[in-house]
Amino acid sequence: MPVLNRIASYAEEMKGWRRYLHQHPELAFDCHETAAWIVARLKEIGVDEIHEGIAKTGIVALIRGRGPHDNGGPVIGLRADMDALPIEELTGASYASTVKGKMHACGHDGHVTMLLGAAKYLAETRNFAGTVALIFQPAEEDGGGGQVMVQEGIMDRFGIAQVYGIHNAPNIPFGHFQTTPGPLMASVDTAVVKVSGRGGHGATPHECVDPVVAIVGMVQAIQTIIPRNVYALDEAVISVTMIHTGSASNIIPEEGTFSTTIRCFKPDVRALLKKRFFEIVDGHAAAYGVRAEIDYDWGYPATINHEEEAEFAAEVAREVSGTEAVDARANREMGSEDFSYMLEARPGAYLFLGTGPGAGLHHPAYDFNDEAAPVGASFFARLVERAQPLS
Repeated sequence: MPVLNRIASYAEEMKGWRRYLHQHPELAFDCHETAAWIVARLKEIGVDEIHEGIAKTGIVALIRGRGPHDNGGPVIGLRADMDALPIEELTGASYASTVKGKMHACGHDGHVTMLLGAAKYLAETRNFAGTVALIFQPAEEDGGGGQVMVQEGIMDRFGIAQVYGIHNAPNIPFGHFQTTPGPLMASVDTAVVKVSGRGGHGATPHECVDPVVAIVGMVQAIQTIIPRNVYALDEAVISVTMIHTGSASNIIPEEGTFSTTIRCFKPDVRALLKKRFFEIVDGHAAAYGVRAEIDYDWGYPATINHEEEAEFAAEVAREVSGTEAVDARANREMGSEDFSYMLEARPGAYLFLGTGPGAGLHHPAYDFNDEAAPVGASFFARLVERAQPLS
């Protein structure tokens, strides 16, 4: 696998970086220590500018190439997310999380390491024109830090013309890349429904207004939305994931709640799912004589790669990993990602990098494969050199 020789020489240093980050996870926007540590590494690397405090703890660092800068030159954005998850780690690793109830269970420690490795190489060689904007983003898992960074103006402020990101993918063969033009990951919306009736004794249901029966009817009817309202070739998912109600076997409760995750790829399908969800819940509430309150959270949009940029990224991936190791027409998946906001703001692409066998993402036994970091760093570095070559 043609990892860049200079980046291969950083492998042990990168492993140290990644394992330090793994030991010190932080959540959402509260990545203060993580950001400070990244800034220290960027100063050691010798980037040209460091801008902190974007989206609370986000960072944008700039490296200028060796081309002329009279007119600024092109700017390419490379993004790594840096937040962890509220999970108790079960890896048993010597470098396991030192923070109870928090761990890097999605590999964002590896993503930061890949981008720092690329940054070190690019700052040393500067074999490109224009500028690289290194984007270290908080709150991918919870809070939409990508959206906040875009709203705070990073694309215009730093003149970013295109933007790219990588996510590690356990159980995809090591070093293999997957991407596709168009939708790659789904939008995600969350609905929580509180159903209120009139409680009482289980022996006298005629004196009650039973929210349990109403919830059962709603949940069953919601499962008809996709097979009966969505075109069969427009993939979508509605999963009811929680139902909470009741306190004893002989008591009809006063109220209950249920929660759902709602995912698809097209904006019109997304709007249809919401419309039908409200119609079904409201209709069943009237039929059963209960009151239903719907808290519908419009979450991350679909992650949609731009065609030209996705094809270009696949070309670079083939250079790094070989033709047979790149699937440029991979199946899209129902997971979600707030890099979607950056792709709404600028052309670009998102890719998955296989890390080989292991526990899946968000599992307490998950651990990023350190051998993948030089592969991802090489991809980022060659992407810049290919996208912005010296004339």
